[in-house]
Amino acid sequence: MLKDYYDVVIIGSGAAGLYTSLNIINNKKVLLISKDKIIVSNSSLAQGGIAGELHANDEAYQKHIDDSLLAGSYLNNIPALRTLVYESSHNLNKLINFGVKFDKDEEGNILLTREGGHSERRILHAGGDATGKEIIKSLAVQVINKENIDILEDAMVVDLIVENNKCLGAGVLTQDQYREIYSTVTVLCTGGIGEIYKNSTNPTVATGDGIAMAYRAGAEIANMEFVQFHPTAFFRHENGPRFLISEAVRGEGGYLLNVEGNRFMHKYHHLCELAPRDKVSQSIYREMYDTWSDHVYLDVRHLDSDFIKKRFPTIYNRCLEYGVDMTEELVPVAPVEHFSVGGISVDLNGHSSIENLYANGECCDSGVHGANRLASNSLLECIVFGGRIAKNINDYQVEVYDKLPLVQNLKLSNYNYRNIKNQIKDIMERNVGIVRTEKNLILAEDTIKGILNGLENDKRTCKAYYEVYNMATVALLVIESALNRKESIGCHYRID
Repeated sequence: MLKDYYDVVIIGSGAAGLYTSLNIINNKKVLLISKDKIIVSNSSLAQGGIAGELHANDEAYQKHIDDSLLAGSYLNNIPALRTLVYESSHNLNKLINFGVKFDKDEEGNILLTREGGHSERRILHAGGDATGKEIIKSLAVQVINKENIDILEDAMVVDLIVENNKCLGAGVLTQDQYREIYSTVTVLCTGGIGEIYKNSTNPTVATGDGIAMAYRAGAEIANMEFVQFHPTAFFRHENGPRFLISEAVRGEGGYLLNVEGNRFMHKYHHLCELAPRDKVSQSIYREMYDTWSDHVYLDVRHLDSDFIKKRFPTIYNRCLEYGVDMTEELVPVAPVEHFSVGGISVDLNGHSSIENLYANGECCDSGVHGANRLASNSLLECIVFGGRIAKNINDYQVEVYDKLPLVQNLKLSNYNYRNIKNQIKDIMERNVGIVRTEKNLILAEDTIKGILNGLENDKRTCKAYYEVYNMATVALLVIESALNRKESIGCHYRID
């Protein structure tokens, strides 16, 4: 039975939410809320792996820090980045103890791969190219079997309960009921913002809910202009969620070709195909512009076919579903929205500017990524800071509220807001993509402000309303941040 009061409410069931909940001590009652099923999240789609150092080594740590700084254009928060890297070993070993089975060689050594921006092989992977899926599956089993954790699926948190800059819990919407749930501490692990774009690698649940809720509650939000576009999503003419082709494919020797069949990355960066994501995406954009095309190609035909099938089984089989045998044919790819670098500002313990409110994972801005995330640092961020948040929460004294939570039965609304959602997606895709200009940003700002104003004047208590409301809120935050930062840096590229 769902309770009215919890010691901890965790909103979101990706790696950030699951790992945080598992590290909270058993005498605290935890509620984990998932907008969909607990296995549906950005984390579950992660292919390449999780970066980190399994064994303590100062030289290896420093190289990881240096690579992250270079990828992030040196806008990274140094203390946060050092925390991420130096605490990687402990938390990676804890993942293994939670049952995550990383790929190993015949002698039992964990296999490591390399991705764009990495100077070393330091990325652990599982299931070949299904790392996120394997991590989520293992952690979910642990969460389900932990007696102090209640799980609420298919429920959307629509707003935080905040009084005098102190978070007291959250308002939760199920299919036919709205109810308030109070908690000593609340942790936002709500993931990304991909749904504000026409094309994204994110699942459709990624509507920026945590960032929008925190913003409405008065939390500090930072660096929203830094939206990372993944260079290589499988290209198709239909709009919508795109299948990601992991950077690890290029890390194992894959090439990028333009539509004329020529390699081109050497013209733009000395690391060629293994340059950081922002550089590769911007280079592909330029190459598509110069060749009058809407995609480029990924070429692995020169690699051993058996190796490709074993190392990348998910990617190989999905490409087959699209009619492409990647061992014999070129794979059409193009950049699409992938990751929100900015978000809710947090300190080294994941605490936001609102008392008793934490954030972890893609919805937060911990500072570790700077202006552009280094590949496979995202899952590492979830577990390192999830562990720190849990440790911080474990020291909290339980508070008892004398408030009477509101429970309200709802009349179901049939309005799905599809047209407004599509309008937001179209505006963001055309005006706030890889390349930006002040003129287009101002146009987008005016249009999104009009949409937001209309939504605020016609509030409805249903999931579809709050999703589009959050999308418009987050879209405006991205646009305003992009307007405020005049220079091009990282994954924010102004051509004016």
